[in-house]
Amino acid sequence: MDTIVILGIAVGLGMDAFAVAIVVGCRLERLHPRQIFRLSFHFGLFQFLMPVIGWFAGKQVAGYIHEYDHWVAFGLLFIIGGKMIYESFDSDINLRVTSDPTRKWSLVGLSVATSIDALAVGISYAMLNVKILYPSILIGIVAALMTLAGMFMGRVLSVGFGKKMEIIGGLVLIAIGFKILVEHGVINL
Repeated sequence: MDTIVILGIAVGLGMDAFAVAIVVGCRLERLHPRQIFRLSFHFGLFQFLMPVIGWFAGKQVAGYIHEYDHWVAFGLLFIIGGKMIYESFDSDINLRVTSDPTRKWSLVGLSVATSIDALAVGISYAMLNVKILYPSILIGIVAALMTLAGMFMGRVLSVGFGKKMEIIGGLVLIAIGFKILVEHGVINL
């Protein structure tokens, strides 16, 4: 498979990570290098791993994964987005600091939710007999770089718009969840 085609796929897969990173950048009081590293590393890692897992799962479980992967991504994004909207109305600064989306289960949930589509790409590659290592590495690197850029963009937007961006960010996560359902034909527009 041509590198240009793989990069196009990587950018397409990285768009959800980029959008979520903007939201996270808006949500954080300040961007710390650890937060930037955690989110970029995990989004890149999951975007690398999911095609590999999908490739190995390939023909054995393709039908099963395809039936519910979109619901998992939607549920995770809906819960995390709803939590962000709810917390935007709380003036307790300690709550905001302890609910860092680059830590614990929020980080895992966001990483899985933004990389579910990469699982399907891995399954497709298996069915097309495409070797998986090179595409997965490119997909992971592109996702990590797009996440990094998104976090900084979110920080800039947050300075100008404050708590409104946190509400918008939560709505964006929920919208990405709905977009996944539309792409999988669950919702017809």
